Order: sequence, then C-alpha cells, then structure tokens
Amino acid sequence: MNHKPIVAIVGRPNVGKSTLFNRFCRKRSAIVDFEEGITRDRKYETVEWNSHSFLVVDTGGIIPDSDMTIDKAVVIQAQIAIEQADLIIFLCDVKTGITKYDQQIAKTLSPYREKILLVVNKVDNEKDELDLYEFMKLGLGDPVGIAAVSGRNVGNFLDEVVALIPDSKDFVEEDTGINEFIKVAIVGKPNVGKSSLINKLIGENTVIVSDIPGTTRDSVDLELLYEDKKLVLIDTAGLRKKNRVKYGVEYFSSMRTIESINQADIIVLVLDSSAEFSDQDQKIASYAQRNFKNIIILLNKWDLIHDKDNRTFIDFTKRIKHEFQFLDYAPILTISALTGQRVVKLPEMILQVWKESNTRISTGELNRFFEKIIIKNPPTHKTGKHIKIYYVTQQKTNPPTFIFFTNEPKLIPVHYKRFLRNKIREEFKFTGATIKLIFKGRTDDIPVIEY
Repeated sequence: MNHKPIVAIVGRPNVGKSTLFNRFCRKRSAIVDFEEGITRDRKYETVEWNSHSFLVVDTGGIIPDSDMTIDKAVVIQAQIAIEQADLIIFLCDVKTGITKYDQQIAKTLSPYREKILLVVNKVDNEKDELDLYEFMKLGLGDPVGIAAVSGRNVGNFLDEVVALIPDSKDFVEEDTGINEFIKVAIVGKPNVGKSSLINKLIGENTVIVSDIPGTTRDSVDLELLYEDKKLVLIDTAGLRKKNRVKYGVEYFSSMRTIESINQADIIVLVLDSSAEFSDQDQKIASYAQRNFKNIIILLNKWDLIHDKDNRTFIDFTKRIKHEFQFLDYAPILTISALTGQRVVKLPEMILQVWKESNTRISTGELNRFFEKIIIKNPPTHKTGKHIKIYYVTQQKTNPPTFIFFTNEPKLIPVHYKRFLRNKIREEFKFTGATIKLIFKGRTDDIPVIEY
C-alpha cells in the first residue's frame, strides 16, 4: 500500500505560508490576507512534482491565546510536526528578518535538523538574497530563498523537497500470497466507538480504547482475513469541529485522517445513534464522496436506543437520507461495538460494496439503456445550443467510471449530470459505490469535465 509523504509548513503568522501552499498546489485553495493569523483551519492538498507525490499541509500561524502562551504553542505545534510529518518546511520572512518567535521555533526544531528545511520567503531580488545569510544564525543549515507570490526559485525549492522526502513507491506491501486486499478506513468524529469496533472485528484489544475523546492520535493499519480477501482496517483519529482543533495533536491527527481517507478503498462512516448528527459528520462524508470513495454508514451504540420498534430503523434511515442527501446510495448498518451486536455483518457488507464497486457494464448494454433515456430526456442548455451525447462506455471500476462522449461537455448542466448518475443507479445499483462521470468531446482540444 503506497503512502504519500507528508510535508508540513510551519512558522509564525504572516510569513507567507498560505501563499506558498497555493503556489505548491497551483491554485488558490487557502485564504491569503495581510492580516496576521488569517489561517484558522487545516488546509491539505496532494502535490505532484517530477513524478513525485506528497501531501502538503498549510498550518495556521502560531498565535498566543488566552489559555496558551506563545512558548507552549510553539512547542506543541513543532513537536507534533516532528512526530507526524516526513519533512517540515520552517518558513521565515526576509523583509522582517529574524524575530524572537523565529528563534523559539528554531530552538524547538534544532534537535531534528535532518527533517527541517529552512526556507526564507519574499526574496524578490538579488538584494534580498544578501539578507539570507542572517538566517544561518538559526542553526538549521543554509536557508533556501524563494518568493512565493511570484514563484521565484520555487521550482528549485521543490526539487529539494522531493529529494528530502521518501518516495511513496518505496512503501511496498509485503507479499502474503493473497492477491486482493481491501483498504477500509474507519472514520468519524471522536468518541463514536471506532477503536471499540475494530477490537470486536479483530477479536482482541489491538487498539487503545478510552472514554476520553481523541485517544487515537494516529492512523493504525490492522489486517483481517475474511473469506478469500484481506481487509486492511485503518483506525483513524476522530475529526473534531473546526473551532476545537488546536495547533497540536488534534491538528495533525486530522491531517492523518484525511490521508487515510485518500488511501482507502471503502470508507466506514461511524455515527453515534444516541446523539445528534453533526456538521463534522457531514464534512467527513462529503470529503469521502467528493474523492469518489465507496461508503458504508454505521449507526453505532444501537444498544442505547430504548423502546425500539419496527419503525425505529426506518425513522433513522429517513433522518440519515435527509441529513446526508448526497449519500443516498450508501448502505446502513446498526451495530453496538460495545456488545458486538451485528458487528460480524460489517465484513460481509464491505465485500458486497467492493463487489458492487468492481462491477463492469458492457458498452453495448450501457448504450442500449441510455439511448432510451436520452431520447426521452435530452440535455438542454439555456443558450439554446444543441447538445448531443454520442455514446457511453465504462472506463474503469473502483470507482465505477463512465465516459459520455458529447459535442459540448462544458454545456451539460449539473442537474442533468445528476439525472444520468441516478439513472445508472436505478438500473445497475452500485450500492455503496461512488459513481464518477466523465464528459468528453470527440477531439483532444475539447476540455474534459468530471462529475
């Protein structure tokens, strides 16, 4: 199983961390502002450079607050970055020179020089380059001078980054004789019973279980053999609400959870049936769905629901369909990780979703089906331009990916794309699988649209 190396950008406020992050990603993913401390939320993106892939994380600037001094904030953020990231970019500002905060960060990072890359931003010209020598006083080696806004020297800087991080191709799974394994990420907000669930599945206490939210600090991979498949279970740290994520343990745990979702084939979203569903539950599910991950919904703590009758599950299902409308295709299973109630049904459901996700529909069958659908409900656009869909083919499985060849990929409206996907589900099911649609022109000069 390949893992992307993690590169964390740390530093005091207003040195250009978000600007550098955007330069890495070649898009404006993070808010950039001249007000100090504008970054309050985690930002993470996959970066591709010279056939290398890594996850870059834009951290918030280290800001003292009412219950955390700057010294504690520096130590917590830097220490957790040391533990979790493969490479730490320590970003400074050539215009302001070395500040006391830079010195505090450097002092914390100094024992781990092999993981630190000292980078000085806003080096706009040769005159600014002369000021780079001052930063050697931080004791973290020769600084790399860049200008994140203009992109000056960023290419050479990225070459240095990929030279310092492990290659994801080096992480090769040991050959166990089993040809097929399924990576399953167990996700959900803290304290919903993820670790207890895995312990029941594995049959022993392989994961620390505690009533204190956030006990799991990193993602742990465990193997479970079921029938002829190997399930790789990833127990992830719970994702907290945004305003509760501190720049420390929880921050980097959230980052690892996102990476676990990226690596997984199937996402098991664990919800607490004894509590209200939260916005954070929806955001976890939405991230997984946007990244075309197969999804199963688990209603845990079912034993705490009293006076259950024949309508209880129906009512919960309606509630889930209402609050997670974009997951109407995900199967729902009620369990109790504490008592083990129906936990044994989860591996069977995982295999069923895996089978659905790997289903392939022949091109002939697809086109016979869609010919009737499109004749009856052809795509239209407000410009009045004629939109024609020539034919459909399934490009791949896991996720099931369908290419619609058309004369105007950009003009097909979102509601019509949703209509086509719903028709695929009505006819071919794909329960638990996230379907991907691609709209492509007949020539390479026409943009390809994904949905």
